[in-house]
Amino acid sequence: MARNVSQKLVDAHLVGGEVTPGSEVGLRVDQTLCQDATGTMVMLELEAMGLDRISTELSVQYVDHNLLQTDEKNPDDHLFLQSAARRFGLWFSQAGNGVSHPVHQAHFGRPGALLIGSDSHTCAAGALGMLAIGVGGLDVAMAMAGQPMYVTMPEIWGVELTGEVPDWVSAKDVVLEMLRRHGVSGGAGRIIEYHGEGLENLTAMDRHVIANMGAELGATATVFPADDAARDYLEAVGRGDEFERWEADPGASYDVTEHLDLSGLQPLIARPSSPGNVVPVAEVQDEEVFQVVVGSSANPGLRDFAAVAEILAGQRTHPQVSVDVNPTSREMLTDLITGGWLTQLINAGARLHQSGCMGCIGMGQAPATGRNSLRTMPRNFPGRSGTEEDAVWLCSPETAAAAALTGRITDPLTLAESHGLSAPRPTLPERYSVNHGMLEPPLPPEEARNVELVKGPNILSLPDFDPIADRLSAPVVLVMGDDVSTDEIMPAGSRVLPFRSNIPKISEFTFTRIDPDYPARAAAAGPHVVVAGANYGQGSSREHAVLAPRFLGLKAVIAQSFARIHWQNLANFGILALEFDDPAEQEHITAGDTVELDGIHEALRHGSRLTASIGGREVAVHHRLSERQVDMVLAGGRIPLAARST
Repeated sequence: MARNVSQKLVDAHLVGGEVTPGSEVGLRVDQTLCQDATGTMVMLELEAMGLDRISTELSVQYVDHNLLQTDEKNPDDHLFLQSAARRFGLWFSQAGNGVSHPVHQAHFGRPGALLIGSDSHTCAAGALGMLAIGVGGLDVAMAMAGQPMYVTMPEIWGVELTGEVPDWVSAKDVVLEMLRRHGVSGGAGRIIEYHGEGLENLTAMDRHVIANMGAELGATATVFPADDAARDYLEAVGRGDEFERWEADPGASYDVTEHLDLSGLQPLIARPSSPGNVVPVAEVQDEEVFQVVVGSSANPGLRDFAAVAEILAGQRTHPQVSVDVNPTSREMLTDLITGGWLTQLINAGARLHQSGCMGCIGMGQAPATGRNSLRTMPRNFPGRSGTEEDAVWLCSPETAAAAALTGRITDPLTLAESHGLSAPRPTLPERYSVNHGMLEPPLPPEEARNVELVKGPNILSLPDFDPIADRLSAPVVLVMGDDVSTDEIMPAGSRVLPFRSNIPKISEFTFTRIDPDYPARAAAAGPHVVVAGANYGQGSSREHAVLAPRFLGLKAVIAQSFARIHWQNLANFGILALEFDDPAEQEHITAGDTVELDGIHEALRHGSRLTASIGGREVAVHHRLSERQVDMVLAGGRIPLAARST
């Protein structure tokens, strides 16, 4: 039978389950990655499991999110992560080395491999013909301990690309067009596989841009073939000998099909405050702009920075606009210097920042209140930038550069007439800079066993969580709408994330973007429930969005539907995730209503449907947990379940 690339990748790693959409499959994991905002919990989980040494082919701990050192917390965590990498046998990427996803692609990405990461944008590695999936940290910890990764088998969504991207349009506009068509949940339960003759004109880094923001579509993964573009990239980073060809068989079919003509694309932009709120740039031009930020895992390639530099070359950015440049790696910075592009950016008025995520996760670069900020980043959830009343737009490098010149949202197609500019077509080097200096390899096992974990005063061990009771009687503390993000459940940014290793402290920020009084009311209520609309928990893979409310007494979430990673994280830590049979039932529920569930254990073990009494009304709900997940929830989480079986 003719198979597509996604099917080949799944088949090559299958260790259990039926490859049927909707059923749970177990997959052998080759590689893992963690970043520092999530990695501290992963390392604490490895400690809690008593792991001696990882079992994966390769695992890497990156430090790319929390780079600001305004006090001791972040540097303390960096030392802890370095000691944990040495103790358990991981590679360690030092602070300032670069953003995890492009650095991993350059140094470790391998066609045909299965990579999971405790970062939702791990899917970017699909650019090299990998099956790359963002998951919660505990799933990564279990994979490093030698366990399979479990996932609900997705449908395969084949997107046929034809044509060629026009001048002033780039890969970011491709994925923004997908978001314009389908919104932030259009890819839920699917692997997106791009194919067709339009691939010929998309480089591996173009594909990285598109694959990265598959997370914003809600997709499980994004897959590109490992073809000549992947080979050219691996040769450019000095790893051509690691290339393997992974392509769809002639006549391969897909569960869902779509066509996208690249030649018909125009510059697009996502309005505040959702990646799915996409419109043509021409529709919103002339809005004033006060900040432009270039960088992040969503536009990490040398071409993306060079294009901005060539648009700004010989000119001065608008005086009201702060133009911030975040190189995605030290190697990228070297190539920007060698190619002369950094000089062009600096002379034009750009500000140079560290190699890392920075403003993407709200670590610095917060915009002025209510002032438009245009960013080549993947997310613009409310308040994520570090400014509560932010106005963040997501766009391509070309659109960002146009706004930097004019001080307004400007269709880059107009720059030819207004500024006499030609569309940027940077000539990139045949070989990129390669620098292993800030990548620390694993220690030999006998040396690693003598390493002590370095724990600063802010690094606390995981709390203990009790098994779920057979009966629940608890108040509804919070009722929310659709598309609640993990940034709204647990804020990111420089004020909150330094407490990522301290669950009691970070819990004080839980849901405060939605209801500032939630932590106090939750603590007073004890065991409680929250209710939400569709796509609850979209966005980041951070487990803190589960651990912190769990610490405050959250026992169950009843929603219309859940985002994949957050749903799995709830099960991993013993919180019951239930869905309304009839979504309209949510309209009748208010904060303060009592939720009563009886016979929970029996109901979970012998079916998917339960009847809850909510505010005196009988409400039909259901769960989508596998038998394995039911066992986890009833035990209080995956760690207690594992401890029970040893």
